[in-house]
Amino acid sequence: MSPHDRAHGAAPSVPDPLPLPVVDNHCHLDIVRDDTSDAVGPGGAPGGTGAATSTERIADALATAAGVGVDRVVQIGCELESAQFTVAEVDRHPGMLGGVAIHPNEAATLGARGELADALAEIERLVDHPRVRVVGETGLDYFRTGEDGRAAQIESFRWHIDLAKRTGLALQIHDRDAHDDVLRILDEEGAPEKTVLHCFSGDMAMARECVERGYHLSFSGTVTFKSAQGLRDALAVTPLENLLVETDAPYLTPTPWRGSTNSPYLVPLTVRAMASTLSTDVTALCRALSDNAERLYGPW
Repeated sequence: MSPHDRAHGAAPSVPDPLPLPVVDNHCHLDIVRDDTSDAVGPGGAPGGTGAATSTERIADALATAAGVGVDRVVQIGCELESAQFTVAEVDRHPGMLGGVAIHPNEAATLGARGELADALAEIERLVDHPRVRVVGETGLDYFRTGEDGRAAQIESFRWHIDLAKRTGLALQIHDRDAHDDVLRILDEEGAPEKTVLHCFSGDMAMARECVERGYHLSFSGTVTFKSAQGLRDALAVTPLENLLVETDAPYLTPTPWRGSTNSPYLVPLTVRAMASTLSTDVTALCRALSDNAERLYGPW
């Protein structure tokens, strides 16, 4: 099957179940991909929330994932509509906890319109929900936002760091082409006790720095890509107790389905690739991934 067929044909097949259940540490089940439209989801990615989103569709996705051992997910809402949606959905699905924040690219847009302060106030209200266990995703994105939007991103990032510390919740960080500034700002503000680099994209040296600081590194399907040897090198120096796995669904689908719509049921492909890189037993890795998530977020 060609990559074109994968992107536009049937959904990826269901992988073999994992030997122990794990958590999809970061997904956006509110986003319905439509790569041929102009709809845009969090961070400027194709997709969007709206009429196609339904509790029933999400329930089906969660059931399929549970069937292969991905029995818990962290649903992330990182703009106001999706954050509000996330807070509503976590009460409907026992296997779902939530995270809410303003994505760095959204922060730049809101800052330019003078609306950032009001948006952050709404996030502070939403984070009080007992099944919201994450402040995130926040951070910095220098790939899509230029110099003129960085001040708003940094303001928003610092605010979210403070919110995570005040609430005792885990902080999930989006870092794209901004490694040095992300680490610098965490050092300046004082990182929360529970800090996660979502969809880790740094190199081996950065992984070692993060581990030294006690951060958790969450690896997505990108670690399976043929071109991603640097990510596998970073994974190889990360202890089991600092590891998480995620989809970032509906994006970053693991090999061999790169280009297709991602979903939590495909986590086993990433877990097995991670175990191979780490030269560790899949069962041991699953146990660590589950224990780490429960330690960070509490019981589902």
